[in-house]
Amino acid sequence: MPRQILNKTIKVDGIDIFYREAGDRKNPALLLLHGFPTSSVMFKNLMTALGDRFYLVAPDYPGFGFSEFPDREFFEYTFRNVAAYMDKFTDAINLKSFTIYLHDYGAHIGQRMCVNHPEKIKGIIVQNGNAYDEGIGPEWDEYKAYWKNPTAEKKKKLSAFISEEGVKGQYTWGLPEELLPAVSPELWMLDWDIIKRPGNAEMQFELNCDFEDNFKMFPVYQEYFRTHQPPAIVIWGKYDVFFSINEPPCYKRDLPDAEIHIIDGGHWALETNFDEVLTLMDNFLNNKIPGER
Repeated sequence: MPRQILNKTIKVDGIDIFYREAGDRKNPALLLLHGFPTSSVMFKNLMTALGDRFYLVAPDYPGFGFSEFPDREFFEYTFRNVAAYMDKFTDAINLKSFTIYLHDYGAHIGQRMCVNHPEKIKGIIVQNGNAYDEGIGPEWDEYKAYWKNPTAEKKKKLSAFISEEGVKGQYTWGLPEELLPAVSPELWMLDWDIIKRPGNAEMQFELNCDFEDNFKMFPVYQEYFRTHQPPAIVIWGKYDVFFSINEPPCYKRDLPDAEIHIIDGGHWALETNFDEVLTLMDNFLNNKIPGER
């Protein structure tokens, strides 16, 4: 079976959404949702590896990657609104049911999709994407303080992550030295080149501040888990400096049959531990998802 990745664009409510596609539509589908500061490019290796057995789709959100970057005056950059566009995107490409890959920002976009359309979801793959308070450690205290009392001084300090050094650090912070060669430099170089577009850094900061609303959604996500019991696997790189390793076991409270795997990797496990993640995903998809082989 072919493993070729195709690069496509489709209009969703007048906005050009870029997406990568691999595999035969007759095969079980996976929707791959990227995190910050990247795009669908993070899934290229995975799509090549699984394209002979699955149908994979990886979109770029509005303002990310190669999707259109609509003006903030006309487009609301919130997780709620981006999730709504991703729902419309699945309708536009006639993707009716799928297993969903939830990573970083993609966890909050994807979990809102799960809540809004549980009938579409065949299973969930969580890779360092949070849904529990235990995942929010002290590294978030400065953000919480800013949300409560925003000042120019606090904003200047917090927005430092939207810089060339900060974007690179998204991939490298917390990693032991032996894992650094596994991270491809073109990822953060591409990310930074895209963020340098006029107005994009400001949008990225505003969207990041909307994380406060994601925390408020945790009980809603958890209720979805309890009610619908989707087959689930949680893969967590233990060197993640953004979300605490205290989170993965929490999924068992609401999804007692979920697989939990703590791996010797970082936030970007598809870079640092590709073979291990691929094997875990393959076993899960073949054994736990209804209709999968």
